[in-house]
Amino acid sequence: MDYFKSVPHLKSKLWLLLLVAILHSTCGLYEDQIGKFDWRQHYVGKVKFGGFDFSSLDRIIVATESNALAAISAKSGEILWRQVLEKSPRGDIKLLYVPNQGNGVQFSGGRSNRAFDVITVTGASPALIRGWNPNTGSLEWEWSLLPASPERAENALWFVRDGNLYHVVPVWGSHIELTEYFVASGQQTKPSTSRISAAWIKDEKCTLAESFFVCAIDQQILAVDLLAENPQIIAKPLETVASGSPNAVVGEAAVVQDGRMYSLTSDYKIAIGAEGSVLVDENILEGEKILLYTSVDRERNSLKLTANKLSDLSNFGAIEFQADYAETFGTPCLLAVRCKVTTGSQGTFACRVLISSQDGALTLIQQGKIKWTREEALADVETADFLDLTLSDAEGAIEEELNNKNGDVFGALQRRITSQISHVKNLVLHVLGLGPAPSKAQKAGLVRDDFGLHKMLVVVTSSGKVFGIDNNSGKQHWIRYLPEMIGFANGQSIKLLVQRTSRFYPLSAQCLILGRHRDTKNGLIYQFNPITGQPVNGGVVQLPYKILQASLLHETGPDFLRGVLLLDENNEAHVLPESLAKYANNFYMFSADRETATVKGYLVEYRNGKLSTVPTWTVNLSGAGKTQQIVAIEGKNPIEHVHSQGRVLADRSVLYKYINPNLVAVATHGPDNIHKYILNVYLLDVVSGSIVFSMSHKRIRPPLQMVHSENWLVYSYYNDKVRRTEVTSVELYEGKTQTNSTVWSSLDAPPMPLVERQSYVLPVAVATMQETITEKGITNKHILFGLTTGAVVEMSWALLDPRRPVTSPEKAREEGIIPYMPELPMPHEIIINYNQTIANIKGIHTAPSGLESTCLVFVHGLDIFVTRVAPSKTFDLLKEDFDYFLITVVLILLTSTSYVVKIFASKKVIKQAWK
Repeated sequence: MDYFKSVPHLKSKLWLLLLVAILHSTCGLYEDQIGKFDWRQHYVGKVKFGGFDFSSLDRIIVATESNALAAISAKSGEILWRQVLEKSPRGDIKLLYVPNQGNGVQFSGGRSNRAFDVITVTGASPALIRGWNPNTGSLEWEWSLLPASPERAENALWFVRDGNLYHVVPVWGSHIELTEYFVASGQQTKPSTSRISAAWIKDEKCTLAESFFVCAIDQQILAVDLLAENPQIIAKPLETVASGSPNAVVGEAAVVQDGRMYSLTSDYKIAIGAEGSVLVDENILEGEKILLYTSVDRERNSLKLTANKLSDLSNFGAIEFQADYAETFGTPCLLAVRCKVTTGSQGTFACRVLISSQDGALTLIQQGKIKWTREEALADVETADFLDLTLSDAEGAIEEELNNKNGDVFGALQRRITSQISHVKNLVLHVLGLGPAPSKAQKAGLVRDDFGLHKMLVVVTSSGKVFGIDNNSGKQHWIRYLPEMIGFANGQSIKLLVQRTSRFYPLSAQCLILGRHRDTKNGLIYQFNPITGQPVNGGVVQLPYKILQASLLHETGPDFLRGVLLLDENNEAHVLPESLAKYANNFYMFSADRETATVKGYLVEYRNGKLSTVPTWTVNLSGAGKTQQIVAIEGKNPIEHVHSQGRVLADRSVLYKYINPNLVAVATHGPDNIHKYILNVYLLDVVSGSIVFSMSHKRIRPPLQMVHSENWLVYSYYNDKVRRTEVTSVELYEGKTQTNSTVWSSLDAPPMPLVERQSYVLPVAVATMQETITEKGITNKHILFGLTTGAVVEMSWALLDPRRPVTSPEKAREEGIIPYMPELPMPHEIIINYNQTIANIKGIHTAPSGLESTCLVFVHGLDIFVTRVAPSKTFDLLKEDFDYFLITVVLILLTSTSYVVKIFASKKVIKQAWK
């Protein structure tokens, strides 16, 4: 106390510092940032490896194809912790080792008192070996291995035995190299690498089963034990020629080949069927290995688990069960099992079985019943769209009444009176609780709202699974699985085409999913109702040809259905359904070859009931050295509306936009002898084949993201020279005189546009880009940037405007243009997902709502996120805190006052007339 008396201001300063510290730690969110208009769902991806953590009763450790390591609760299926590793190929998980009870990897140096660590091996050159704390998911230790032969590193295999890590590198047609390491330190246990002669090994024919290197060659299985002192070749005859590589059995030196399991240490083999899966566990019975295998009955939609003792293959029925297995689940794969003897009984087991299916679902079955299921297919979304919901029964009746336009006035009056009586009757019955039962859509809440904000989100994943998700709540209303459907070549995803929306009551909406058959690679389509998920016209239809290009027709048929025009590999045109083929007459299409950078245009004609294609133009963008390849093609959104055709300048003149609906942006990239890399961007008219504009960037490399809308183009890239991410915006204008204000024709050879362009610097890396879109195009355009950090940034077009001036800002201020600065600001308030980080963002999809001010946004990656944005604020919507009571009182007072004033005014007029 004496010290504080001697320094009188010290105590006040301490209080001030404490107050500043408290204020600094305070944070807050707006009301619309706390999950009111948005939601997020976490996923880990399709599980590749998995096992129960024996140090906890409620933890499952999994490693996925999406390069994620996670712990999942065995009780609820929720993610306890998750570590997202590097992107492929560096982050590819090659090995996951979850220690079993009593055989964990011990550490020396005073660390043995800690829980056994989970071990992962990721990447190939270099390979990263890591140890993770299973309780918290934190990284405990790490070491790397740089292979001597990087070209063979991708084929390397790994396994753990007795606390040592073994690195297996096959040299196809020659030998196998085996290196042993201490798993925690990375030191070699032996001074040299072992070389095992194996001239019979072949690429894509081999696998690793425990310590055995196994290959399926012709009509036999050949294997060698890598840890044996004198390795000998083990041969197992097959009934037919082997197809593909064998699958290793978890927990045992055995493989599965063509529906049969073959042991590598004994003579037994077991038939398990095409959809069977095998697992061996040694913790169920002490001193006894239990063989478990599954079989699926598709007619009854059931899964059967069979158990045998491995010593004599006798049946072990204590843990066998039969559980429901939905048709939306693919081929099952047994990952892990954990059993315990129930209290109060002898010989009775309670088991948990972890199953990963081919469609990506992760399921835990407990006591023969599904405890929970995680739809991990949503971690790999390829395409999505928002669909309007159906009308309610009352609104549907009004639509039917208005659609009856036969000119009968008395009939319309009769229908109106009947409809009103029916509404009053239904109201009375509803109040009394005697009304008609609501429809399925009404029970599920799938009814269109007044502002069009409630929609069905249709999501298509790479595994062929289709989801119908409520965009307000995230609830999955229906699921369909298309096991035979895959995406197209060159990284082209499965396509989702909307043939008819829900606006044409009473006709239901209809969509079409377009992909390839998994085996034949021919076209495969699936037609369905997006609101209910039910198939239409037979559902899945396999086409007898390969698809080169696809497009929706501009005109609709008599039932408001838009046909799909397909171009096959022989450049022949097809229309689905065939009855709409006449609407494809004089339709222009184009196709692009990424490898050769060649773009071709075609004219589709309908003559004498047949379709024919006529090649019209060809453009080669590969450059003089034929080294350029197409890396991106971006067209305009077909539902986009352009509200303003011009831009008012400071002198009150109008600069008209170059709005060409047939304009497509094509980007090519390739090596260069002088500038290392060159990126070329072309604006190509796909009807006439003319190049409207082109621009080159030197020393640029991908990733490249593009957005093409109205009369502008925005694209981001990585500048290798200055090592930063840059964004270039291009804007096209016709000039101050518009060529044609009503009809655009690419064949009329319009004048070349005036081009404004500018480049900016982004302080972060961009993973994807998309523009906002609204119903009428009145709202300002904003650009959504999906960043590699997991944030989604909403940036105004005013910041990306290529007309931002470097000098003379007075005229620009008159137009409302911001002066040019190379760095784009990134304030926290423009991040629309605030702290809801989205791991590994892959794409953004936007759609208009019924409100002109509001745009719906769907972001997908390892997580999925749905929200809504208002680029020009909600100018057409009252705020939630609007004082309805006050405005009502004011209106009543004004109305009453005007009525009273009217009476006094009429009396005054009468008195003046009598004077």
